[in-house]
Amino acid sequence: MPSALPDGEPVPSDGSLPAHALDGLGARPFGFYLHVPYCASRCGYCDFNTYTATELRSSGTVASQDTYADNVIAEIRLARRVLGDADLPVQTVFLGGGTPTLLPARDLVRMLAALREEFGLAEGAEVTTEANPESVDPAYLAELREGGYNRISFGMQSARPHVLQILDRHHTPGRPEACVAEARAAGFEHVNLDLIYGTPGESDQDWQASLDAAIGARPDHVSAYSLIVEDGTRLAARVRRGELPMIDDDVHADRYLMAEQALAAAGYSWYEVSNWATTPEGRCRHNELYWTGADWWGAGPGAHSHVGGVRWWNAKHPAAYAQALAEGRTPALGREVLAGEDCRVERILLELRLIEGCPLDLLTDTGRKAADRALADGLLEPGPYALGRAALTLRGRLLADAVVRDLVD
Repeated sequence: MPSALPDGEPVPSDGSLPAHALDGLGARPFGFYLHVPYCASRCGYCDFNTYTATELRSSGTVASQDTYADNVIAEIRLARRVLGDADLPVQTVFLGGGTPTLLPARDLVRMLAALREEFGLAEGAEVTTEANPESVDPAYLAELREGGYNRISFGMQSARPHVLQILDRHHTPGRPEACVAEARAAGFEHVNLDLIYGTPGESDQDWQASLDAAIGARPDHVSAYSLIVEDGTRLAARVRRGELPMIDDDVHADRYLMAEQALAAAGYSWYEVSNWATTPEGRCRHNELYWTGADWWGAGPGAHSHVGGVRWWNAKHPAAYAQALAEGRTPALGREVLAGEDCRVERILLELRLIEGCPLDLLTDTGRKAADRALADGLLEPGPYALGRAALTLRGRLLADAVVRDLVD
């Protein structure tokens, strides 16, 4: 089941923002996230805001994929009205889901064209879509590239069939690696493979095989995430019934160390705890917007946005989302205005995960003492620390959540 939305204050029906949120608009990096909530089937570990055709039919509502791009385009036009006439070229675009590539390529191109028409794209804009390996072919990729997409992220997860089966992933082993070659042939400048480690039943040998396969495909970016068993998912139910074992933290740590060793040896450098790239240009600039507190508009059911210290979120169900737009209302259900202390804490939470780390002057006296202890314990790098930044060591990355908790006190 998709996770619940947070509480928040009501949003004006026209979606208007407080005047202070618009101050400095355009001086900060600006991106767009477009959420496509459709999946051919639901993976057992997934709690994202996604829906299969069967789930939408059983809910008694109609939320057609055929008209989905039109709904997103309507929200893009709403965004232009809300944000006014500021010169605001979009620096990054990211289509996520769900499986954006379940839609026809022409729909993905139409949504990008609407952004170009309403806002314009900055020179060298990064334009990414996620894709499942079985949902694209060379002709589809060529159409996306011709339409302006220059980065693509494939969900590989594992190279082992029995691991994919536990995750309820249905692509054929070897297909993600072939997709990398097809994307390169289509002209994509940057290609990412997503991996997951710590699946119940996965061995060290299985994980090494997945790393070897991903590296052998030569994408310029690899993401590796530890599996989180989320409440309400099919995987959580299987673990609770004892059908599958829960993987302990030590195994997750060992798998992370394997990833770092294999990726570093192959020429990949980490720049965020779960992300590695072969060059600085290969880093995901859109995700860096999130991690550095920039501005972005999230369009689509359940999408979150952030502009000038105001964060809001849309109705989750595709039918409710479409109805709001059809009635000329914002699909946003709630929002929050981030106070100074909230912003400080969020900066520590997010920036500490980056290779550059976070400024020490964000820390309170208590947090600075905790940072001194972390430095002494080998969790923070001495060089950046001497220059006023808290940056994680490899051991610190393994304990990143605990380090953050200490530093935000």
